Amino acid sequence: MLRRELAAIAALTLVSSGAAAQDTVKIGLILPMTGQQASTGKQIDAAVKLYQARNGTTVAGKKVEVILKDDTGVADVAKRLAQELVVNDKVAVLAGFGLTPIALAVAPIATQAKVPEIVMAAGTSSITEASPYVARTSFTLAQSSVPMAEWAYKNGIKKVVTLVSDYGPGIDAEKSFSDKFKADGGTIAENLRIPLRTPDFAPVLQKVADAKPDALFVFVPSGTGAQFVKQFVERGLDKSGVKLIATGDVTDDDQLNGMGDVVLGVINAHNYSADHDSALNKAYVDAFKKANGGLRPNFMSVGGYDGMNLIYEALKKTNGSTDGDKLMAAIKGTAWESPRGPISIDPDTRDIVQNIYIRKVDKVGGELYNVEFATIPNVKDPVKAAKK
Repeated sequence: MLRRELAAIAALTLVSSGAAAQDTVKIGLILPMTGQQASTGKQIDAAVKLYQARNGTTVAGKKVEVILKDDTGVADVAKRLAQELVVNDKVAVLAGFGLTPIALAVAPIATQAKVPEIVMAAGTSSITEASPYVARTSFTLAQSSVPMAEWAYKNGIKKVVTLVSDYGPGIDAEKSFSDKFKADGGTIAENLRIPLRTPDFAPVLQKVADAKPDALFVFVPSGTGAQFVKQFVERGLDKSGVKLIATGDVTDDDQLNGMGDVVLGVINAHNYSADHDSALNKAYVDAFKKANGGLRPNFMSVGGYDGMNLIYEALKKTNGSTDGDKLMAAIKGTAWESPRGPISIDPDTRDIVQNIYIRKVDKVGGELYNVEFATIPNVKDPVKAAKK
């Protein structure tokens, strides 16, 4: 088995080189369309379709074809799909990647085949270091966690318990929040971690209640926030004086209305809200809802939408060439105005640089939204910045 796998990977460079001669540029879109992270897949797939509906399916004289594959949220499945997309479909770009283990599993294939891997969702800082062919249009957890820690201390929160899902992004969120909060003078009473796919938060919520912090800082992945908030309220923590602060994954626009009024007032930090006040975003939200039966776009959607824009802009710069090295050179430093605000790709790290917004869940026109009230401009990934 190992020998066959190594042989397949070794062959990727040879077969992928044929993509440059094609009149059609194929993008392999690997997403969790089923399973616990299906909402992520649905949002990104819808955004990719919307981008092409608004911008066309040709760029630099080439037709752009998107091939969607369901990884079911499993890294081994994603790895197999990526190999098949490169070898059989001869894709020029791999994109999507709803979870960190999936993005990391595909990185060696991107390296061997010299095929760009555009991460539209996964948020662990180290992903772009896994291959020189990886670039990201989503976010890193540290980008939201550090501003959240800074805001919390400045606003009278002195003692915090952190609660995160126990995998790459959660560990990044825990460390970056804790380091900043303690550096500012705050106390971390306890760092709690939970299994990624746990349905039951009761045991750790009891630990939070026992610690009696001023606030609970939470990261759980998109699609899990509603379940967590429900149990937070059921345990009575909202009435015990414990403030809930979070990354924006917890108050996901896709699920926010379904959470109900219990989330009113939750302060969180993130890169995108459907309520973001710009003409570009209002047009994006309207078009997204119209194309998807009223579904509200979330932060995963803009990661997908901007990922497509990055691919299109890179192809324009290469005049349609799908040579992996030329595409990566074109990707570095690309800057544009997104529905979330101004963004760019850091030429040194291939990571996204973007505004981070401090938001409060409030009612707007009878619906729940993350309403932005402060902006931290042009935030680079703090984890990589600390390494310099």
